[in-house]
Amino acid sequence: MTQKANTPSDQPKEPIVQNDAEQAATEQAATEQTVDSAATETDALEQLQTELAAALEAKGEADEKALRLGAEMQNLRRRADLDVEKAHKFALEKFTGELLPVMDSLERALDAAQSDNPDISAMVEGIELTLSMFLTALKKFNVEQVSPEGEPFDPQLHQAMSLVENPSAEPNSVMHVMQKGYLLNGRLVRPAMVIVAKAPAATESAPKIDEQA
Repeated sequence: MTQKANTPSDQPKEPIVQNDAEQAATEQAATEQTVDSAATETDALEQLQTELAAALEAKGEADEKALRLGAEMQNLRRRADLDVEKAHKFALEKFTGELLPVMDSLERALDAAQSDNPDISAMVEGIELTLSMFLTALKKFNVEQVSPEGEPFDPQLHQAMSLVENPSAEPNSVMHVMQKGYLLNGRLVRPAMVIVAKAPAATESAPKIDEQA
C-alpha cells in the first residue's frame, strides 16, 4: 500500500510563543483599557452626583415656593374671612348713625317734659316707653350707649367740650354728659360729648406783706 504524504494541515501546530515585548504591550493595553473603563465609570458617577445635587436643589426650591404659596393663600383666606366678618358687623354703622338724632330728640323731649303736671304725665310715659323700646331694638343689633357720667375721662370714647373746676369731683372725671355716645359691636360710632372736672386752682393762703409799713 502506498502511504500518503503528510500535508501541512495534517501536521501538528506549534504553540505561538509571544516575546517579552509583545506580552508587555498586551498587558499595557489591557491596563489602559481598565483605566479608561474606570475613568469612564468615575465620570458617569460624578455626572450622576451632579444631576442628583441639581435635582435636590430644584426640589428644595420647589418645596420652599410651595410653602410660601400655601402661607400666602392662608393669609388671603384669613383676610377675606376678616373682611366678611367686618362687613357683617358694621353693615349697620351708617344706618345707626342716622338713628342717633332720633334718640337725642326723644331724650331731650323727655328731659323737657319732666313735670308734676298731671296733664302731661301720659305724654311723658309715652316718650319713656318709646325711648325704652328704641334702646331695646338697638341692643339687639349690638348698639351700646355710652353715658359715662362720674367715670374717668376716656379720650377714646369721650369728647371733652369744656373743663370746669369742681372741688367735690375727682379731677379728670366726667361731670356731665351733654350728648350720649354709641358703640356698634365695640367700635365707636359717635363719642359722648362731656364736661370734665378739673382740680381747683391753688389759692394763696400766705399773708400779704404790707409794703407801706
